[in-house]
Amino acid sequence: MITLVLASSSPYRRELLLRFKLPFDVFSPDIDESPYIGENAKEISVRLAREKAFKVAPHYSNSLIIGSDQTAECQDQIIEKPNTHELAIKQLQLLSGKVVTFYTSLCLLNTQTKKLQECVVDFEVKYKELNLEIINSYLLKEQPYNCVGSVKSEGLGITLLDYIKGEDPTALIGLPLIKLSNMLRNESVTF
Repeated sequence: MITLVLASSSPYRRELLLRFKLPFDVFSPDIDESPYIGENAKEISVRLAREKAFKVAPHYSNSLIIGSDQTAECQDQIIEKPNTHELAIKQLQLLSGKVVTFYTSLCLLNTQTKKLQECVVDFEVKYKELNLEIINSYLLKEQPYNCVGSVKSEGLGITLLDYIKGEDPTALIGLPLIKLSNMLRNESVTF
């Protein structure tokens, strides 16, 4: 029996993967997520998804390792997790009224066959014009400090957005389940 492993410490990815009703392990890859010089947001996302899967792979034989990462970009500036209230305020002020492109990369590694499947799902998000009162009210209620772009679109954060455009809403949350289901089917996983 092949083991499904989520190479992530993200509670959001864990919650999303539960939707498949499949047993899986979770293993935090603990990698350095610092960008390389000259790397754009999309490249960072692809590299980190792959690194997460390969970092966890030695701990599991005969397994399917899921690596995923999300980055974002606005006007050629990389948008990261704010991690603090103060940085989230600055980030939301910066993104106010702007279009942000989110990149959610997915990597599925079969540790037995060494087969690797990869993809990136792009998502365009337009933030509303946000004043400090709206920003503070939102941050105090939802505290999205570990979310790229300082917003949880699956929660109250949706009220900060004018629109979202993308092929898979779960990609914006952090794990593109449509693409992942296709990759798992390629590995003969049944749901």
